[in-house]
Amino acid sequence: MAMNMDGNVSRKLDAENPRALVSCGVDDDDDLSQRANWLRAAVLGANDGLVSTASLMLGVGAVKADARAMVISGFAGLLAGACSMAIGEFVSVCSQRDVELAQLHRDEEKALPSPVQAAAASALAFSVGALVPLLAAGFIRDYRLRIAVVIALATATLAAFGCVGAVLGRAPVARSCARVVLGGWAAMGVTFGLMRLFKATGI
Repeated sequence: MAMNMDGNVSRKLDAENPRALVSCGVDDDDDLSQRANWLRAAVLGANDGLVSTASLMLGVGAVKADARAMVISGFAGLLAGACSMAIGEFVSVCSQRDVELAQLHRDEEKALPSPVQAAAASALAFSVGALVPLLAAGFIRDYRLRIAVVIALATATLAAFGCVGAVLGRAPVARSCARVVLGGWAAMGVTFGLMRLFKATGI
């Protein structure tokens, strides 16, 4: 009898205030959506760091077999890319924040994005991706083996990023992995090939 009364009271409260239930569901959906967006941004940042740094290192390796030159160029690319990603994300989120502030009177409870947090997340994600080819090349002296290891590790990591992105976006995993890996190969191949051309022509 008590359970029936509790159920009746609960249904009565739900009927009297249906907006509370809808609001709760919307808040949960918004929270999950924001987390998914942050994770996708992190995956993309790490992917950018990996592809750009690996391509830069392979480009330098195409004209100079010195391991130190590859590592230094990769480290410089990591720093430059991380700073660029952080500044770009900071400016982007500041612009988004200005727009949302202008519309704040429509939804006073909406959480505004943090430019500093977004900048730090982008820089960190880029750096994590860039560390993969750096660590791969830093301890290998043989030139051909070093190039092969950088490409192999970059390929494996790109495939992993593609899988994570597909799961977060609920997209076909195989197609997403293939797209990410092929894109990375294209960037690395074009960079390596053009630098080889410059070396061959003596430019």
